[in-house]
Amino acid sequence: MKNKIVSIVISAYNEQDNVAELYKQLQKNLQKTKNVDFELIYVDDGSSDKTYVNCLALQKKDERVKIVQLKRNFGHEIAMTAGMDYAKGDAVIFMDADLQHPPLYIPQMIELWQQGKEIVLTKRVDNVATSGLYKFCAKTFYFILNKLSDTKVLESAPDFRLLDRKYVDFLKGFNEQDRLFRGLLSWVLPKENVAMIDFVAPERFSGESKYNFAKSLQLALNSILQFSVKPLRLATYLGLLSAFVAVLLGIYVFAEHFLMHNPTPGYATIVVSVVFLGAVQLICLGIIGEYIGKIHMEVKKRPLYMADYIEKTAKRGRKNAEKDI
Repeated sequence: MKNKIVSIVISAYNEQDNVAELYKQLQKNLQKTKNVDFELIYVDDGSSDKTYVNCLALQKKDERVKIVQLKRNFGHEIAMTAGMDYAKGDAVIFMDADLQHPPLYIPQMIELWQQGKEIVLTKRVDNVATSGLYKFCAKTFYFILNKLSDTKVLESAPDFRLLDRKYVDFLKGFNEQDRLFRGLLSWVLPKENVAMIDFVAPERFSGESKYNFAKSLQLALNSILQFSVKPLRLATYLGLLSAFVAVLLGIYVFAEHFLMHNPTPGYATIVVSVVFLGAVQLICLGIIGEYIGKIHMEVKKRPLYMADYIEKTAKRGRKNAEKDI
């Protein structure tokens, strides 16, 4: 009986010191699995260091190593999409190259898949490399996201997961330029044949996290805008509230002038009212602008990425492949 194939898609951006150590740990843990063949797809997301060169060195000694070299840094979500596009496996495992997604759990993920689970998720119960403030901000982010979003996103469920080929092919049909894999997966997540593995994320083996505060904030904003129009409704409610406050203020001024016969200078009231209403208008315009901006980018229908696919060092296949999915 022919072995099934599992593709392991590894996103790497400036991880020159991590790709070899990750390969070493993968080799150690993949030997624990039975009746499965592997392909290791390193996705170099436009790295400016020696990540690509070090991946080539791995490929020279192991033909299972495949490389997708993006022509520039397209971002983590697009890197995973590119790896998924080239993956040939009956199941695909997604992970990052920084070793905060421990390869130790891959045999367990495959075993659950072999038992009939079509999706195997992981849940990060702790992260030894992050501060208490970061963890608080993360919990706050998921709380706000799930309050505003029509699609509930699982908290602390990173991109370390296994998907059966059925779901891989389904996700490849999405055409969004600006995408959030966690949200897309939550949108299609079935009630059955799903397993969850808890894990503790260790410290990075080398280097620093690529997600600074600005990128994390942008990710949070994109996550909300991609899966909900509730911010637009909030803008409407804010406008109605402002109009209500303005009516109350008008009634108060009228009563003070004509009933209490105690008119007061209105300069401060006028300034406060103008500033308040101006702020409300700018907030509402900003929310509308975010949605219009996303529409503007989506209707262009540009390719998601441009990449070279290197299957062997001696033979490079599908060079300069453009993907528009």
